[in-house]
Parts: sequence; C-alpha cells; structure tokens
Amino acid sequence: MGPLNKIIQIFKIRDLRNKILFVLGVFAIFRLMANIPMPGIDIANLRSFFDQFQVFGLLNVFTGGALDNLSIMMLGLGPYITATIILQLLTMIFPQLEQIYKGEGEAGRQKFNQYGRILTVPLALLQGYAMLSLLQKQGAIGSITPEVMLSSLVAVTAGCVFLMWLGELISEKGIGNGVSLLIFAGIVADVPNSIRQMFLKWDPAQLPSYFLFFGMSLLIVAGVVLITEARRNIPVSYAKRVRGGRMYGGASTYLPLNINPAGVIPIIFALSIMLFPGMIANFLSGAGGAVGSIAQSIGAFFENPWAYGIIYFVLVVLFTYFYTAVTFDPKAISSNLQKMGGFIPGIRPGQSTASFLYYILNRILLIGALFLGAIAVMPSVIQGITGVTAFAFLVGGTSLLIVVSVVLETMRQINSQLQMREYDTF
Repeated sequence: MGPLNKIIQIFKIRDLRNKILFVLGVFAIFRLMANIPMPGIDIANLRSFFDQFQVFGLLNVFTGGALDNLSIMMLGLGPYITATIILQLLTMIFPQLEQIYKGEGEAGRQKFNQYGRILTVPLALLQGYAMLSLLQKQGAIGSITPEVMLSSLVAVTAGCVFLMWLGELISEKGIGNGVSLLIFAGIVADVPNSIRQMFLKWDPAQLPSYFLFFGMSLLIVAGVVLITEARRNIPVSYAKRVRGGRMYGGASTYLPLNINPAGVIPIIFALSIMLFPGMIANFLSGAGGAVGSIAQSIGAFFENPWAYGIIYFVLVVLFTYFYTAVTFDPKAISSNLQKMGGFIPGIRPGQSTASFLYYILNRILLIGALFLGAIAVMPSVIQGITGVTAFAFLVGGTSLLIVVSVVLETMRQINSQLQMREYDTF
C-alpha cells in the first residue's frame, strides 16, 4: 500500500480518523495555551537570556517556545517527567513501591501513575518558583510582588497539570503516547521560527556551511532511524506437546532485543537532572559568603560547554542502563519462556537463559548508550563545525531523536490498526 493510499485508507476508517483528528485538536489547544504569556514580561530580555544559557535554550525547545515568552505552559511536562524519575528511583530503594509497579499488573501501574500525578503538583510549584526567581534575578523579567508571584505559580502549576491531563487524554482516546506526542508537538512548533531565523541571518558567503550542515543532518537522520529500528533477534524454540490427541508447539520464533531499548527516555531524564544544579547555583549566587562563591563556581562550571557536554553524555549513558534495568527483567523473561515451554537453542532454561540474556543485553546496550550520549551532545558539535545555529537544537540531536522515535512509534500503531481492520474484513 502506497503512502497516498494509506492516508486515504486512514481517513476512510471512522474510528481511526476520529483518533487522529482528536490528537490534532489537542495539539491546537496546546499551541494556543503555549502562546498566552503572563503579564508584564519583556520578551526581548527573555530571548537574550535563553540565547546565553544553552540548558534553558534546549528546555525551551521541549516546551515549544512556551518558556521564552513565559506563557502559562512555561514548565511543559518537566515536573511530571521529574516526578516519574523520582518514583522509578524509589522503586530501587523501597520494595513495596517496586511491588506496586511490577507485581500488581495494570492496577499497580495505575496506582503508580497516580502517585506521579500527585507528586507533580509540588514539583511544579518548586520549579516554577525557582524559574521565576532566577529570571527576575538575571534581569530577564521585572520585579515581582508576592501577590503576583503567588498568582503566577498557581497559573503555571495549573498549566502543567492541564498539559499532563491532555497527554493522558491522547494516550486514552487518541493514538500513540500522549506525553511523547506533546513533546514532539512542542519541538515541531519551533520549525517555522527556525526557518525564519535562517532567512533573516542569510549570508551567501556561508552557503558551503549550510550545505555541510544539512548534509550532516541527513547522515544523523539516517543514523537515528538505523539505531532506533535495529534489533538483535535471539532464536526461541518451543517444545512439542500432546494434548487430547493433538500436538501443540514445535514452532520457532525469536525474541527481539532493541539496540536502544530505552528509547529517548534517558535523554529526557538527563536533561531534567542537568537543569537543577545550574538553576539552583544561579539562584544562590547572590547570597554572599561561602554559599554565594560556591554557587558562582558551580554556575560557571555548568556554563563551560566542555564540562556541560561531558556531564550530559555521562548522565545519558548511565540513565540508559538504569532505565533498561527498571523496565527489562531477563529473569522474568526466562521464567515466562520456561512456563510456556520455550527455550533458546543451546542454552539451558532457567538461570542459564537469564544469564545469557544479561550477556547479550549488556553488549548491545553499550552501543545504544554511547549512541544516545553522542546524539545528546551533537547540537554543540554541529554548531561548532558549521557555525549554523538556526536548526542546531532541532536537527542536531536530542530533538531529532525524539521526533524520529515518536513518528516511527505512531506509524507502527497506525499500521497495526489498519492491519487489524484488514483481518476483520477478511
């Protein structure tokens, strides 16, 4: 089925058409809310501030420009993602929480998600206060009275909770993962502004740099698609069983292990962690005394592009291993295979199978982790080589990986819906 026929088929199926139109409608609401700024904001000062600090510039890309105009959606889904990180870290400390997350099935996951929603509110208040105080201290916004600060915190917290609700609505009534799709919408929304900036700063003398930039971007797109789709297939056979005069099993299949099993989650986790030290350091730098000097040193350290890039790379690699350890359990897979009569040829069922899966996973995970780390720091590398800044955050690395991953996953779900309806018709 060609692309045009597939699009026609999608819009012929009423249920699938309604899901896609629902997602597009939520995108429109998100973009409308992201362009409602809080009063008394000097946009020019804000833009210059985000140009100076690359961490906040990348965070602004994830919010679709909602941060640099200080809209009521300025926090994006950051507090919700941070709450999820904290809870998943706590599962390694508290066995009861791990039992809820892994041992109680769908009901346990719903309870775990509810804890994440509750934790999002205080984190949004804390992050909103730190962000507004930092912007005020840096002169990006004017003086804020306690009344205005309180009303602003209520507004941005409500905006974060509303955005979290929109993401869950997409997951429930639309198609694809709601949180990922909203981050995707925020990134893509910045494309027209990037094109505009490129034309405003157009210099014919930089034409070779532009060609080099877009050539490198195409290679990175190809690499992202290759690693995202790459899998290590482990052969699995099922023993033959006789029940009531009938023979079952005897089939051979494979267990697919992704080269990048964690997807884009480690980059989002690392970005959330990287945000706090610089923010807190800038917030405390005017305190004076030893605290102020330490905060200034930490702030200067994180403003160093080499230090920032190295720490960012290491965090992405570590979070890749951590997230995979939380979500992928070779012992459980080995146990399930054994219960269903499955085995890996040449490997004993049980602990030997689990050890073999650990061995294979660690080998392919190293490639995926190093790839994610390289993609995370790629914007700075491309910007340094070509001198082109208009699309550096968009096609340079993190944003590109999110866009490609979300598009591929959404297309898989759409294709599965189409195939399911073809089988029903058959």
